[in-house]
Amino acid sequence: MKTGLFCNYENHDQNAHRVIFEQVTLVKYVESLDFEEAWITEHHFNDFSVSPSTLMLIAHLAGITHKIRLGSAALLLAFHNPIIIAQSIATLDNLCNGRLSIGIAKGGPFPEQNKHFATSMSESRSKTLEAITLIHKLLYYTDVSFTGEYYQCQGVTIYPKPLQKSISVYVATSDDDTLKFSAVKSLGLMGGTQFSLNILKNNVTKYRAINSSGSDRLMLARFFFVARTNEEAVSEALPFLRIFSQRMKAVKNQVQSDDNHSQHLMPISGQKASFNEDDLLENSIIGDVTTCRDKIKRFQDELNLGTLALNPSSLYLQKKLESLALYNQEVRNYV
Repeated sequence: MKTGLFCNYENHDQNAHRVIFEQVTLVKYVESLDFEEAWITEHHFNDFSVSPSTLMLIAHLAGITHKIRLGSAALLLAFHNPIIIAQSIATLDNLCNGRLSIGIAKGGPFPEQNKHFATSMSESRSKTLEAITLIHKLLYYTDVSFTGEYYQCQGVTIYPKPLQKSISVYVATSDDDTLKFSAVKSLGLMGGTQFSLNILKNNVTKYRAINSSGSDRLMLARFFFVARTNEEAVSEALPFLRIFSQRMKAVKNQVQSDDNHSQHLMPISGQKASFNEDDLLENSIIGDVTTCRDKIKRFQDELNLGTLALNPSSLYLQKKLESLALYNQEVRNYV
């Protein structure tokens, strides 16, 4: 199992400049701890998670790091031109010296994104899957012609081509059709911080029923904080989780007020992502050394993780650094 950093650019103090460079500090620090990966989110029109230009952020990180693998978690393809994204990915893979991974998602449940990018929620998923198909062709083939429902091109060749012969692609989804698409194409899966072990197991089971070999590339993001005692860890992480919970509940209420959009909070039929504090704590890796080891081992046993991406859950940069150091010293080698 690889260890990664999950970079969500949480802007608790309404100081986006500081947040961006705190994430830079964290990425450089975990590279010094020999973490293998760092994953950068994409959010729009959101003063809380200030990472709208994911590939630009990765490009900056590529220039100040040397060995850590850098990934998107995830590119919201329905809101982008796939030809431009293909060119950016290929260029970035060269800048990274082949250290790039790509995670993709349809986006949601944030109605402003769909509104301002003129993409209906009902089209987000189908546009995303069509864009994946076109981007793959553009990255690895020449003279590409494509006729889809949303995208068309004739005789297109992009330059440069990626440095890697095949860039790893991951899909963040709990939708049955998208799981099938991912399994058929042997794409990796991504698990979000708020989804329970049961939801994740359901996703992996459906994937493996179609493709028994591809889902070992599972990237799981988790809220995280390790301290000397459970009480200390929970006390430090809870204010962080409480802000996330409050903001997501506000979004949930906004979405559910629209008759057509409540389904976007249902990653699996009949099951909703939970943003309650107790559920977030249960689904997170927060506690003393033994508790964190045990939680990680359970995820490993149940899911066969490829990467565990940690989102340090504290309001304070120094606390995040200390917790990551403790993880590296007393948790990582035991899981």
